[in-house]
Amino acid sequence: MSFHFPGNATTLTLLAAASCANTAAATGTGVDLQGYEGLCLVIQNHGTSTGTLDGKLQDSADNSSFADVSGLAFAQSTTTADTKTLFFRAKSVRRYVRYLGTVGTGPQVVGVTLSAQKKSM
Repeated sequence: MSFHFPGNATTLTLLAAASCANTAAATGTGVDLQGYEGLCLVIQNHGTSTGTLDGKLQDSADNSSFADVSGLAFAQSTTTADTKTLFFRAKSVRRYVRYLGTVGTGPQVVGVTLSAQKKSM
């Protein structure tokens, strides 16, 4: 799949690259999508590790109570390094999104970014 982001696109960090020993360490903070529109691209960059990592997106109306978003889970990462992507429309989720990585065995080396188009004025 190919797509084009116009000049007003930006990249946001959902999870800064880190060695995550447990699921709490692989849980990002909420990112406010209120100022964004159109297609969003999420990239999970996973390094070589032992065990498994199950990454997914969650959304929230208030940046406090999060729930899984149907269809926005990455295929499981195992011991080899990989890069995985997800696409969604900004209007298809509630105002805030975050990344949640369930660590089967740690540490898991992972970083997650989201690229999105800012709303036009």
